[in-house]
Amino acid sequence: MRDWRARWRDRESWSGPWLGFDLAATLGVILLVAAGCGSPGNVDGDLTNDWGAMAPATGFEPIADTCHLANFAATGPRATYEEVDCSVQHRTETVYVGAYTGTAADGDQPPAETSAAAEAAYQTCDQKTSAYVGGPWRTARLWIGVTHPSPAAWTGGSRWFRCDVVELDSIEDDGALVERQGSLRGTLAGGSDLELGCYAIKLNDSGAIDTMPRAVCTDKHNAEFVGVWDAPADASYPKGDTAWEAFHDGCRTVVAAWAGVPDDKNLQFRTGVVSLPGNSDVWAQGDRGVRCYLWLDGAELTASMKGKGTKALPVQYK
Repeated sequence: MRDWRARWRDRESWSGPWLGFDLAATLGVILLVAAGCGSPGNVDGDLTNDWGAMAPATGFEPIADTCHLANFAATGPRATYEEVDCSVQHRTETVYVGAYTGTAADGDQPPAETSAAAEAAYQTCDQKTSAYVGGPWRTARLWIGVTHPSPAAWTGGSRWFRCDVVELDSIEDDGALVERQGSLRGTLAGGSDLELGCYAIKLNDSGAIDTMPRAVCTDKHNAEFVGVWDAPADASYPKGDTAWEAFHDGCRTVVAAWAGVPDDKNLQFRTGVVSLPGNSDVWAQGDRGVRCYLWLDGAELTASMKGKGTKALPVQYK
């Protein structure tokens, strides 16, 4: 079948009983009728003056207090975003969603992980996570990360950052992510099995720590988590014995307060110490929290050393 344009070109070949009309006269009648048409009383003839303005386009933004099936990722495109009820088995939980503002929002790309803006976002997530879980998150088998929009979403106007928390099966032995059921909200407020406790450190042939499995504090163990030391903001990630010794000195102050012993030059002869900062990636984002552990190599403790004082931890020069 030919299209309407072909039929219009062939209009002189059309046939039928109605082809004998006067085209000019007919058009004149149509124009007269159109000119005489009026608008109803409640219509002004302007088709657009009463239309509401369309709302500005908005980009995707994640939601706080939600759980997700996906593993943590530093970049969170819309295509991989999937919320699930926290009662369902999941991998990550979003505790807070913030927004970059001011000069931090003016860049062509999301802030680099080592930038001042990304560091400020990490500090916000640090504080928001502790408030969310009901206590300092570093005292538990938890890890946090900051997710940013994809570069394409950033170009489209997205300026959010997302604070995610995950459960690990261990902090000390390169722990793996735990697929959990139930929200982490308030989980540390009333005591939790996520909280760090006592450990049975095992050394390798060279005398370095090989493994650090958890132990019930009433069972035999030789180490105990005592708290967190905040390294100076300008501190570098530790490399070499001298740098590590500065971290151990920081943790010794935490050990002394925990055990109730003097923080003096004899402390190193009372107990050893294990210092565990986060990895270098989160250090670059501003994470200066160092987990500290009391360690009595060769001892077989069967109780917590909290507040036990100098009798439980005597000076031992040999």
